[in-house]
Amino acid sequence: MVAISIIIIILAVLLALVVLAQNPKGGGLAAGFTGASQIGGVQRTADFMEKATWSLAGALMVLCLVSASLQNTTVASDGLDAPIQVDENPNANAASLMNDSAAVTIPAAPNE
Repeated sequence: MVAISIIIIILAVLLALVVLAQNPKGGGLAAGFTGASQIGGVQRTADFMEKATWSLAGALMVLCLVSASLQNTTVASDGLDAPIQVDENPNANAASLMNDSAAVTIPAAPNE
């Protein structure tokens, strides 16, 4: 589990570096290859950077999903998430309370 987390961090850093190396207007690392005599030239550098971005993003997503599926799902329960128990016959409790021998009597108010 720790190894996957370390790989995720490394991939995230690499992805950030690849994205920052790109220039949205066609510059970035490709700006250094402006000469017409360069083999590969600007287009191949831009293609490589785009493929590297998509590959790193895909690998990062897959590793995050794998990491989430491998996590331990055992959670300590404190009783707050316990299901509510519903009484199937709510009138049974009311009837037993009415028939209780310890019924409360209220004395009458004295006459003045």
